[in-house]
Amino acid sequence: MNADVVVSLVMEALKVAVLVSGPMLMFGLVVGLIVSIFQAVTQIQETTLAFVPKILAIVVSIAIFFPWMVEQVVSFTSAIILNLNAYVGKMGI
Repeated sequence: MNADVVVSLVMEALKVAVLVSGPMLMFGLVVGLIVSIFQAVTQIQETTLAFVPKILAIVVSIAIFFPWMVEQVVSFTSAIILNLNAYVGKMGI
């Protein structure tokens, strides 16, 4: 397996990781921003007020996007498994 194949596999894996984690991160970011604005306006500096809504938003986003996330990971994994002969052939084995 030459360096080009490894680099392309790593790039594809990173792309899938960003795609799969994106919805959760965006939900957490939006809810965190809303909570921060609320805390700044009301001057309430409660620590749990910052974390609990973010956790709930991330759990909700997982519940919503879970089928899509699984589909992305399964399609990436199946593409690697289906092309395994091509990867092994490039290794010279």
